[in-house]
Amino acid sequence: MSLVCVAGLAWPMANLHAETVAPPADADSVSNAAIDKAVDQGISFLKSRGQDDQGAFSPQTGAAVTALCVRAILQNRPKAIDDPAIVKALEFIESKVQSDGGIYATGSRYRNYETSIAVGALIKANRDDRYDSQLARAEAFLKGLQWDEGEGATPEDAAYGGAGYGRHKRPDLSNTSFLIEALKELGNDADDEAIQKALKFVTRTQNLEGQGNDTEHASAVGDGGFYYTPAAGGESQAGQNPGGGLRSYGSMTYAGLKSMIYAGLTADDPRVIAAMEFLRNHYSLETNPGMGAAGLYYYYHTFAKALDAAGIKILDDAEGTPHVWRSELAKTLIDAQQSDGSWVNAENDRWMEGDRQLVTAYALLALSYCKDQP
Repeated sequence: MSLVCVAGLAWPMANLHAETVAPPADADSVSNAAIDKAVDQGISFLKSRGQDDQGAFSPQTGAAVTALCVRAILQNRPKAIDDPAIVKALEFIESKVQSDGGIYATGSRYRNYETSIAVGALIKANRDDRYDSQLARAEAFLKGLQWDEGEGATPEDAAYGGAGYGRHKRPDLSNTSFLIEALKELGNDADDEAIQKALKFVTRTQNLEGQGNDTEHASAVGDGGFYYTPAAGGESQAGQNPGGGLRSYGSMTYAGLKSMIYAGLTADDPRVIAAMEFLRNHYSLETNPGMGAAGLYYYYHTFAKALDAAGIKILDDAEGTPHVWRSELAKTLIDAQQSDGSWVNAENDRWMEGDRQLVTAYALLALSYCKDQP
């Protein structure tokens, strides 16, 4: 099969289009101006109705949703750094910096999640290196949380290299993907020891036999997709098939793809090829494949970030239909925006997707990847 280079990666020509290939003539096009309008309305909602007097967005989540909102605003509008809403939100995040270097609410069981998300916000706001010290300490804290020899784990353990919330005493792919992204944004390259340890965990969450996956579930499904965790006996939020295999689903497969790219895997790696095959076979913007409406906006955000990281402009589905994903995702999100400028998952509030601040941040982050690229 011939290959085409996209953003430095070699992708199978039958599956993906090159950067130079024009979009299909009948593709629905969403203008950058329309995206900007939706973004402005979303930001206006967050600033006028989503933020409390302390500067926080959904403060019951500790630093997490506030940091997501800050990142969403600054990723779309970098000049908003001096906006009073951003200044107050950053002060709230700073109030969650702990003596151990983590950035989380006192007593939180979600320290990796909160800190990883906060790192992304502080990097966006790090004008004049004002957050260099906090970011360096956060990096050390995150690496210290990782399941490795320090926790008594060995490379043979299914939990090795992962990160988790803490409540369930085992790591998961969602938290591990947040960890990898935070480490990458902190300047660690793909060869960083912590990122390569995390890659071991990511590989074990894929329904693909071999290629480093030595778990009991490796061959049970075999569709190349990803599930939640192989640790502590394994778990998929999409459930099990009749044979006990852990079902793959969309959001975790995009999280897995993104993590593999950040960890240095290229498009000719069998793990990446298998992941892309799953994503082509289950291309959807109507559902989170395998999960229905559950986690839909987390899915949209991860979908956009992963395809952007892979340098993909047009993706063919299983029937060979080409999808200009940026336009399709932008239209989906603009059509779903509420009259007050917010977004909310009206069909399924699992994983806090009934929270307009969180879901609006996800939507704004996804839209930041949807503009026509130069």
